[in-house]
Amino acid sequence: MRIQPVSSVNLETPFGSMHTHLFRPDRPGKYPGVVLFAEIYQMTGPIARTAAMIAGHGFLVAVPDVYHEFTQPGEAFAYDKPGTDRGNALKTTKDLASYDADARAVIDFFGNDPGCTGRVGSVGICLGGHLAFRAAMNPEVETGVCFYATDIHKGSLGKGMADDTLARIPEIQGEMMMIWGRQDPHIPNEGRRIIYDAMTAAETRFTWHEFNGEHAFMRDEGHRYDPALAQLLNAMACQQFTTCLK
Repeated sequence: MRIQPVSSVNLETPFGSMHTHLFRPDRPGKYPGVVLFAEIYQMTGPIARTAAMIAGHGFLVAVPDVYHEFTQPGEAFAYDKPGTDRGNALKTTKDLASYDADARAVIDFFGNDPGCTGRVGSVGICLGGHLAFRAAMNPEVETGVCFYATDIHKGSLGKGMADDTLARIPEIQGEMMMIWGRQDPHIPNEGRRIIYDAMTAAETRFTWHEFNGEHAFMRDEGHRYDPALAQLLNAMACQQFTTCLK
């Protein structure tokens, strides 16, 4: 379906106001909410196109500025060395509690928005994949889709680089979809195995998908983009949300 022009809202968190982009279906009714966590570059063109694609399948999609404490509202970083360096530096400057508070703020927003059914899913890419995974530790999140989630196996998210993600996996109640690139140097086979084993031990409901792709193979800018694979996985993600949230 068609979607409305992109709008935004500022959500209050204990760590400051968080600019959040909203993608809504252009049709009367209530829709499940999906929080989309971006890469270290915040909401770039590829992330906006992903949000629009999900919204067009009948979901209210919210894309928060993951580094709102340190950036201007709606600011995005370029896919170049300065942008990459800045995004990586902020990833371990921001408090872990702030990442979690951001997810909580969007979930609460969905619960109060008249255009939302109150049912919630999460999705994220790269850094965002890790954030979508942690968001699923909130009981309201019924499903999460994580594209090559970084740093889970190393426990290195946030200030101090000592997150508790692996230890908190038993808190996840929804069904997870985990998607990986076998040629991704950021999450090697050993790292993927750590995550798989931890989710299995916790009896998490999840599906596990590995493909021949490099890091960022979903991003439709850059030489690592795999269009056929991206089309397949976008369809899988939307089907996951439809199955679990509608």
